[in-house]
Amino acid sequence: MSAASDYLEDKVLDHVLGNTAFTQPSNIYLALFTADTGLESNSPSAEISTSGTAYSRQTVSFGAASSGSASTDATVTFSAATANWGTITHVAVMDASSAGNVLFYGAVTTSKTIESGDTFQVSSGNLTVSLA
Repeated sequence: MSAASDYLEDKVLDHVLGNTAFTQPSNIYLALFTADTGLESNSPSAEISTSGTAYSRQTVSFGAASSGSASTDATVTFSAATANWGTITHVAVMDASSAGNVLFYGAVTTSKTIESGDTFQVSSGNLTVSLA
């Protein structure tokens, strides 16, 4: 995953160039999507529904950056679906457990259809954010 949202690009530029400080989110979350619609412009429309599906964004953490990238330092496991979620094609790192802002986003290597009873998991080290 190497795409930063327009929101994050503006915040980083303003911070680095001394216009305004960027406040680090207290937690960051991994969100699942069935399309990339609106992710770059920070107005996503294809996130999995939270209504009656047992879906919720999960806290995600990353190790220290090296050579322009950072990888997850723990496994992220979503709750078992209680309804079909559809086919997961994209993920995003968000700054809030609901609503909030897209920070980074990208396509998954292999899309996965989540049906009732299935779980979605990202193993430690298998999600990398890159600015290179």
